[in-house]
Amino acid sequence: MHTPRRLLVINPNTSVPVTQDLHAQLQTALGPQVHVQAVTARFGAPYIADEASYAVAAHAALDAWAHHAATGAGSDAVLIGCFGDPGLQALRECCAGPVTGLAEAALAEAAQFGDCAIVTGGDRWGPMLWRICAGLPHGERVKGIVTVSMTGGDMRNNPAAAETALLAACQQAVAQYPGVKSIIVGGAALGGWAARLQAHVPLPLIDSVLAGARHALGATTGEGLGAPGWLKSQ
Repeated sequence: MHTPRRLLVINPNTSVPVTQDLHAQLQTALGPQVHVQAVTARFGAPYIADEASYAVAAHAALDAWAHHAATGAGSDAVLIGCFGDPGLQALRECCAGPVTGLAEAALAEAAQFGDCAIVTGGDRWGPMLWRICAGLPHGERVKGIVTVSMTGGDMRNNPAAAETALLAACQQAVAQYPGVKSIIVGGAALGGWAARLQAHVPLPLIDSVLAGARHALGATTGEGLGAPGWLKSQ
């Protein structure tokens, strides 16, 4: 019997409901071939919304990984469940297997189409993402970033308002950045929204959470971003 691969998802904020959402979405998408393990930061902010909370989140991600590793559970790949990838390089120093984050993975997937735009929650994420993307592969492909005032936590608590805000942001990105070929819907709390909005947006929408899983698990098989055949259709 084939042993499921183990994907460790680290939520570097302290919101347990976000961790639960990440686990549920990914385990459903990946099926029995993968055992998804999701852990929550033991300290930090309930939502990463500024440079200070982002800096703390990098430490919290490392701590969460170390605490998990101390249990002996192990993992075959690690995904940082934050669109900003706090602690990415430090975790790569610690982990024997591949490590990626939502931003790195989504950028790699968007690059297959060409230039892209990003839609995300939280006004302060705009300038932060310009800085973060500049240090990631394919970051030069980002031609625009549209933020909505609602944070990921706000969207989770008010999905009707979130749908209105995110759809408007996607439509703004299409109109404001005519050269882009795809739009990344970025954020741990925004998982699933790309599929919900796709019918109303003329460009491919990339779910950063699913892109993260494809990128991490593709690396474990040596297939790169393409990921295993059973995941390509997700």
